[in-house]
Amino acid sequence: MSDIQAYGLWPLVIINSLIIIIFAFSFTRPKTSRDWRSFGGFAAFIIALFTEMYGFPLTIYLLSGWLASRYPEIDLLSHDAGHLSYTLLGLSGDPHLGLLHLVSSIFILGGLFLLTTSWKALYTAQKNHALATTGPYAYVRHPQYDAFTLIMIGFLIQWPTILTLIMFPILVWMYKRLARSEEKEVLAEFPEEYSSYMAKVPGFIPRLG
Repeated sequence: MSDIQAYGLWPLVIINSLIIIIFAFSFTRPKTSRDWRSFGGFAAFIIALFTEMYGFPLTIYLLSGWLASRYPEIDLLSHDAGHLSYTLLGLSGDPHLGLLHLVSSIFILGGLFLLTTSWKALYTAQKNHALATTGPYAYVRHPQYDAFTLIMIGFLIQWPTILTLIMFPILVWMYKRLARSEEKEVLAEFPEEYSSYMAKVPGFIPRLG
């Protein structure tokens, strides 16, 4: 890819952002202000990511002096140079065919799959006015937040930027607070049943074995 084609591709920024955001929206269906906060934070992460991936490489620009001195052979304005994790580890070849890209794709696809299966279980439970305890909810209490986190980790492995690295821990912290707020509401509605469920099923990290 030539330098001219590497960045400034704003239609790609818009199209790629919309694909991920619309997909996530279709399986989260935010209703409350809390739902919109969690979804909005994820959407902001995705927009920031693709803006640097195809629009303007802010991270490359800010680190250009250090990168140019440490990796003089690399064309910093090329698309491949944006795969900073690949560059910093001293890997060679096409980053799209490397192990890091494969691992990132597993995280992203796994997160998208978890998001869809979680929504199906939650939708069925809400339709029956019951607790969601099947599917991914049998292993963790907040699989949808786990799904958002997995997708973000996958993109950070593939295309780390200063802004998304700052946003990631803030969003994880926000999801944890939102999850605690949700649990208080569900406990008020299903006190005994949800207390028993909480005692058996962890919040975010499934138990092994």
